[in-house]
Amino acid sequence: MTTAMTRTRLSRVLRMFEHPAFKIVIPLVIGAIAVVVLHRLASHVRWTDVRVDLGAAQPTILLAALGCTIVSFAGIAAYDALAVRAVAPGVMPRHIPLVGGAAGYAISGLLGVSYLTGTAVRHQVYSSFGLDLVKITAVVAISWTGFLSALILCLGALLAFHPTGLSAVIAIAPAIETAAGLVLLFAFGGYLVWLAKGKRQVTTGDHVTALPGPSQAIGLTLAGLLDLSGAALTLYVLMPADLVQSLPFFAIVFVAAVGLGVLSHAPGGLGAFEATMIAGLGAAGRSDALAALLLYRMIYTVFPFVVAALGLSIAAALAHRGKLHGTSSALWRAVKPFVPTLAAALAMLAGIVLLVSGNLPAEGSRLEILRDIFPLGVVEASNVVGSLVGALLIVVAAGLYRKLYRAWLLVMILLGVGFVASLAKGLDWVEALSMLGTLVALGLIRPAFYRADDMSLFRLDREWLLSLLVLSAAIVWIGFFAYDHVDYRNALWWQFTWDGDASRFLRASLVLATVLSAVAVNSLINHRRRLPPTGDIPEIVRRLVAQSEDTEANIALTGDKQFLISPDETAFLAYADTGKSLIAQGDPVGEAATGRALIWALREQAYRAGKRVAFYSVSAAYLPTYLDLGLSILKIGEVARVDLSGFSLDGSKRKGLRQARNRSVRDGYVFEVVPQAEAQAILPELRHISDAWLAHKQGEEKGFSLGAFTDEYMRNFDMAVLRDAEGRIVAFANLFQGAEHSELSLDLMRYLPDAPHFAMDALFAEMLLWGATQGYRWMSLGAAPFAGVENRQLAPLWNRIGGFIYEHGDHFYNFEGLRSFKEKFDPIWSPNYLACPGGLAAPGILYEVNVLVSGGLRGLMK
Repeated sequence: MTTAMTRTRLSRVLRMFEHPAFKIVIPLVIGAIAVVVLHRLASHVRWTDVRVDLGAAQPTILLAALGCTIVSFAGIAAYDALAVRAVAPGVMPRHIPLVGGAAGYAISGLLGVSYLTGTAVRHQVYSSFGLDLVKITAVVAISWTGFLSALILCLGALLAFHPTGLSAVIAIAPAIETAAGLVLLFAFGGYLVWLAKGKRQVTTGDHVTALPGPSQAIGLTLAGLLDLSGAALTLYVLMPADLVQSLPFFAIVFVAAVGLGVLSHAPGGLGAFEATMIAGLGAAGRSDALAALLLYRMIYTVFPFVVAALGLSIAAALAHRGKLHGTSSALWRAVKPFVPTLAAALAMLAGIVLLVSGNLPAEGSRLEILRDIFPLGVVEASNVVGSLVGALLIVVAAGLYRKLYRAWLLVMILLGVGFVASLAKGLDWVEALSMLGTLVALGLIRPAFYRADDMSLFRLDREWLLSLLVLSAAIVWIGFFAYDHVDYRNALWWQFTWDGDASRFLRASLVLATVLSAVAVNSLINHRRRLPPTGDIPEIVRRLVAQSEDTEANIALTGDKQFLISPDETAFLAYADTGKSLIAQGDPVGEAATGRALIWALREQAYRAGKRVAFYSVSAAYLPTYLDLGLSILKIGEVARVDLSGFSLDGSKRKGLRQARNRSVRDGYVFEVVPQAEAQAILPELRHISDAWLAHKQGEEKGFSLGAFTDEYMRNFDMAVLRDAEGRIVAFANLFQGAEHSELSLDLMRYLPDAPHFAMDALFAEMLLWGATQGYRWMSLGAAPFAGVENRQLAPLWNRIGGFIYEHGDHFYNFEGLRSFKEKFDPIWSPNYLACPGGLAAPGILYEVNVLVSGGLRGLMK
């Protein structure tokens, strides 16, 4: 009862975390509220007034904001530099984490944090310099200590000294406010004292990570202060003076705006950040506040991105021509992982420029020039085409992020069309030059796009789709804001005039909505699914399975896999496509040399498709090849094999098997091996047993590494059955038989719920004796997951995790019971491995294997 209740509760928790509210509804609600609030707060502001305020911005103010931005990015760069020095001093040049941290944030700041999480990017950068996952995680954690320390220090100081204006946000008694601030300040001081009292370190497996000393902790805190203060002051100096009379009050509002922007999932928090700032500062109806926010976006978000994009594009071009050496080569090696994200951000920015331009009034003097060159229809069509190109660019940007060549080619074409449309719709030469600059930049990084994924460019995952929906809502709001004074009516949709800017905005918004709706529907309907079983087993696969001495080859006959067959038909590899990865089941079957070539071929196939590759449940035979591929080797359990040479049931270790067999004989039970040719006749009776067994176990049929009871699959094997005195089959197993009588094994072993308790042991004992009589050398009992994975203090991290699961995971799966059952047969244990990309990819691969085998976490719980 307790176990059942635990599983039920855990299942509910899993379903709760899988609920769309945690990943879709909350960001959409925040984004929608932000757009509505922003529209109401700016309802009395005209775009013409904002343009005037933009033009009135003083150069000294702009330079001050730029200086504050540089200060903020200096702090961001210092995070990683100090953290790397604390965790792995001397492993890379000092400028690598400085440039990598600043460039990575400049690029990800435009796209939004959904696409570039700190751990994933740092793993790509720092692993190339020899840092493992444990140390990279330590770098991330120590970097966060700098930010959190600065936040605690600032908040503590604000509360302790409660400067003027803070009471407008924190309405508590001064004594309580002071006490809370002093607690935070003392906590920060205590942290420094704790670090100063001795060398602090954290032990994880055989890795010992040193925590920063007090001087390094102070340095990280200073970096955090530079980051926070620089970002806030960038907007502070741009805002009208009468709105920001209290810096503490402004700082609190700024931090809240950044937090809501992150939760909205919009690129750069667009919309949510602006709405929070306007509402928090009481700037409703202020055109100068909107102008300041627009300048902040340009200075703090777009300008650093442009600098990073220019530098990376030039570095990519030089690296491709082999002109980078020494320091420059090491620097390129560090920032190279940012290139796909850079390309996606460039395409998205170009799309945003085209969409926003199509939603804003055109320059009247330029339209007058166009009147003498083009008819009105060309201008109207160009405006629609420009918006269409913009919508497609922000969609196809996801393909650039996946390094797809088709996406790069389409973006280059779209940018060319966008260049022409920018000139034809209003002689917007700045917009046209931005299209041209983006085209040149993407041309310089062309070698980064090599993958030939068969997935549609207009099929997006949930994160991209969510961000684009929120972003599009913000872009459409810009148009409604610009034409807030217009009296909307149906005639505007069909009004074609030289001064019909509002009509062009409506048509452009319709184009954007149509494109995104089509992409959303396509993504939801045609998202990547697990390939359905085909049941098509090539004859060459059947022949090679029959010739294989390894009984595990028989699992290729399940019908739920694809096959990579060598040209000379001497070997094959069975694998499944999960949409994200190509996962092979077991070692190659056939000639060893050809098998090694097939492993490389599957790796190359996955590389071209933009997917990961992994090899599940493999032996030590091909480990050097997997290592040559750059894969990590993880032990996932052990395989039990019984030596059948001279096998008998004598001895104390096999007493239980002997007693079970003797009991079955006394009670009239008969063991029989039904040949494959005759097994067809008993399949209906076996199916009845199988269905009853599944119902009793409350389970479902498995796949991939386990067989399922289907007529097509079961027809391939001899059947070992146990009949009662009346001739009724009470238990069965399908037999895997290796060539040359090398090995005997089984896959499905099922029994009736009312079968005697000794039935399974008796069936096993009979199969072992039968195999020995037939001259088989070994009897394989299959794998015991996580068995033999050592959970010791000096063991690697993965071993410690696997060992912990084996020791404490009985609520989810009977790991220890399965090994104990197989231990009764006194087997010889051999290791079972998973070869997969290292770092953060391993848990994802294991989850995908679980999906293939049991249909996901819910299937496992059942």
